[in-house]
Amino acid sequence: MSRQLKLIALDADDLAVISAHVQDARVQSSDIIWRQSEKRLVVGMSRLDWEQTLDGEAEPRRLVAALRFDRVLACKSRDIDLAAPDTTLDLVGIEFHGQDAPGGSTLLLFAQGGAIRLDVECLECELTDLGADELGTGLEVEGEG
Repeated sequence: MSRQLKLIALDADDLAVISAHVQDARVQSSDIIWRQSEKRLVVGMSRLDWEQTLDGEAEPRRLVAALRFDRVLACKSRDIDLAAPDTTLDLVGIEFHGQDAPGGSTLLLFAQGGAIRLDVECLECELTDLGADELGTGLEVEGEG
């Protein structure tokens, strides 16, 4: 089993690495949490373990992960129905567009045409793996096995 990732992005190049790791992640609309008073967006997801897949293992493995953006000034969405909590979205990638250094806009792009735009003071993003999801393989549950 590959190790769990914890990645931090402070610029567009760092964010490109995180974007590659979350490509094809599944996101429930109920797992998109905007905490305006904290200037934070948190997105829970089930992401493909690309390192394990690239190592040639036959069965793809998914990991539960949290993607967090801090220092967010505004959060807007397009074609994402947050009132439908069971909607599954497929994350295509994340982009950063610098405007007023160090600030700018971060875009989370979804296969269904939806998008989330974050206006940020500066780019602060963290991806943290939390463990395997229910479709994971070869895992032991704590206290068993």
